[in-house]
Amino acid sequence: MLPNLDLLDAAGLKALILSKHDELVATQQRLLSRENEIEHLKLLIAKLRRMQFGRKSEKLERQIEQLELKLEELESVKAAPAMEAGSKSSAEAARLVRPTRQPLPEHLPREVKIYSPPDEVCACGGRLRPLGEDVSEVLEYVPARFKVMRYVRPKLSCASCERIVQTPAPSRPIERGLAGPGLLAHVLVAKYADHQPLYRQAEMYAREGVDLERSTLADWVGGCSRLLEPLVQALHRHVMSASKLHADDTPVPVLAPGNGKTKPGRLWTYVRDDRPAGDSTPPAVWFAYSPDRRGEHPRQHLHSFSGTLQADAYAGFHHLYEGGRIQEAACWAHVRRKFYDLQVAHASPLAAEALKRMAELYAIESDLRGRPPEERLQARTARARPLLDSLHQWLEATLSMVSKKSEIAAAIRYALGRWRALLRYCDDGHIEIDNNAAERALRAVALGRKNYLFAGSDSGGERAAVIYSLIGTAKLNSLDPEAYLREVLERIADHPINRIEELLPWNLLSQAATASASGQSN
Repeated sequence: MLPNLDLLDAAGLKALILSKHDELVATQQRLLSRENEIEHLKLLIAKLRRMQFGRKSEKLERQIEQLELKLEELESVKAAPAMEAGSKSSAEAARLVRPTRQPLPEHLPREVKIYSPPDEVCACGGRLRPLGEDVSEVLEYVPARFKVMRYVRPKLSCASCERIVQTPAPSRPIERGLAGPGLLAHVLVAKYADHQPLYRQAEMYAREGVDLERSTLADWVGGCSRLLEPLVQALHRHVMSASKLHADDTPVPVLAPGNGKTKPGRLWTYVRDDRPAGDSTPPAVWFAYSPDRRGEHPRQHLHSFSGTLQADAYAGFHHLYEGGRIQEAACWAHVRRKFYDLQVAHASPLAAEALKRMAELYAIESDLRGRPPEERLQARTARARPLLDSLHQWLEATLSMVSKKSEIAAAIRYALGRWRALLRYCDDGHIEIDNNAAERALRAVALGRKNYLFAGSDSGGERAAVIYSLIGTAKLNSLDPEAYLREVLERIADHPINRIEELLPWNLLSQAATASASGQSN
């Protein structure tokens, strides 16, 4: 309560005013601190809702799946009465319920069935002659099936000297194994590309009448990874010979021995892809596993690399930039994501302005995709540089006006603290504006992790890195991963180790093209 002001002299009034002022300032600081905490918590909640890992996200994804099922059911309900309507022709009913139909793919095999009239003579007695034909196509599915390859090797003996002659047995991908290259490739792709754990594959094969234990499938995966390691080493050499790489990592829960719990492992990815800069060098991705996230692992992975590394702000990369052998190029997508989270959580006008300015930079990059480095550098200097200078001034001015403890201030400091590395792409036409190439490579890992949750051991993580490397590289070169692995597994056991590069995706593609051209000329 206030004292009786009439009884206070000037000094007493002054002391009272100062005391109340101090209380007001303290109250304002507490309110500001609470507002910042509320803003932080809202942002954290928004991030958690958008994360793809954890129990909450699994619950949200189940809700999405339920909505998709509901949509399918509604579409089915909509289609049923239209198909049953007697007042409309079937063709008219089909037009009401189906979207615009695309032609069926030309590369699919065609099985032709001809439905000719049963008689060659008209009802009037005249002879029927060809007038034309109506052709329609229906897409059909033939279930995948198993078959047994029986290798028969006749023995011959010489009538004179009785020497026995027999062709040597063909090599198998896994010595004395029962699985052929096609089945092994299918198991690998189903696990690492289609995210089907081995126990689920065993259940699917059992429905086909083939009982394959999960342990047997696991042995096949391990045997294939050992067989493919020399090829992945050649892939690693190709990736590290680049002058620019994209790098990133992601957590992989690994089963800890003894206690049945999981421990955090890491999968690292390094992507070589210069196609956006008009380079025809084959793209490739190399994965590596480590039991933790210590900085010594990227140092070991990149010991032979020199050039530009496009990566996030992970502290373990920082020591790589000392000495100048590796130059840092920061990722604008990471900067943008921080402002995007603020915009989603608070509809912040400052975040919206930052996103608008960054969108202008990305629009320039869209125009330059596939252009040669010199042209990209010239266009960035003329068009992007002024926008970046303006953005830098705006960020500094905005930072001086907002609370230092606010989330918008943290996002601005993140950008300004990496400004020099963020500008690197404007100094070199070979460099990209962001690190999305590496993030795309890790998507398969994230999807697989949701389905089978963890690797069984550190060696399981290493096996995963081998297979992810080959599948990811096949996809980057527009090859069907299963067809590619089938071809490799058919040949690698007998292939000379000093020519292992011949089995890399782009070299197999070149060999196939050469063989096709030779066949056509003959």
